[in-house]
Amino acid sequence: MANAVIEQIETSVKYAGYIDKQVEDVARAASFENLKLPAELDYAQVSALSFEVRQKLAKHKPETLGQASRISGVTPAAISLLLVHLKKGRFKGFGGDNAAAAQTEPSAAA
Repeated sequence: MANAVIEQIETSVKYAGYIDKQVEDVARAASFENLKLPAELDYAQVSALSFEVRQKLAKHKPETLGQASRISGVTPAAISLLLVHLKKGRFKGFGGDNAAAAQTEPSAAA
């Protein structure tokens, strides 16, 4: 019995960092889910995105960042680049604290 408890504690300690990262990723995804994208956004002007991603976003016209993130071929890095574009362009809701809450970590963009 004591060995089982020790093994469980060791496993929890070993994987704590991974579990914390997953919890952060889920929270970030939840914040993106309802983050509305501007209807007037011209994806062709987001030069940091690949041509393929710009085409897919223009075709599907996602209403939220969460919807955009679920489009096949739209990577987490592309979502990060889209967020940067929206913040730099000072689109409504992307300039202040709302945008800061939805930021991704640099490691997520890799």
